[in-house]
Amino acid sequence: MTPTEAAASALQDHAALWSTGEVRARDVVSAACDALVAGLDSPGLRILAACTRAEADYDVHELLPEALEELGLTFYPVASDAGKEAAVRALARRMLAGELSPREFTFRIHERHGHELVLAERLAELDDEYDTFEYGDKTAGQIDAEVTAEARRLVAHPHVRAEPTDTPS
Repeated sequence: MTPTEAAASALQDHAALWSTGEVRARDVVSAACDALVAGLDSPGLRILAACTRAEADYDVHELLPEALEELGLTFYPVASDAGKEAAVRALARRMLAGELSPREFTFRIHERHGHELVLAERLAELDDEYDTFEYGDKTAGQIDAEVTAEARRLVAHPHVRAEPTDTPS
């Protein structure tokens, strides 16, 4: 992945994480600045990157959609299912990069989405297993390995949406 592609991916992840409340607006502005430094450029990106910390909370919601569109990236409306799924995948990438422990990753997913987001259901279940592993037959290391495998699956198939496994009769 080139530095420009990596910056576009990071900006996309920050946008998804912002849409679900995982990161602050100023983090999106920082990602926009990093994207400019890496070689991405568009009028909307320049305006977004020029926001001050004080302006970010007020302006990002207006500036981000246009900046992403100009770059061919996706804007996820706040609290949309697609945004939630993109945020789960962004957190999975962060965990695989060592920015989050497997335990912290599952905790954040479970806290934010509970057992309601089909894509993240297994992660919520694994978070429950962390809470009770001393009474079960798995070690924390085994649960870590399952979380890591699930994160890899999520990252390897970024455009596949999870479907409910139970169908009504």
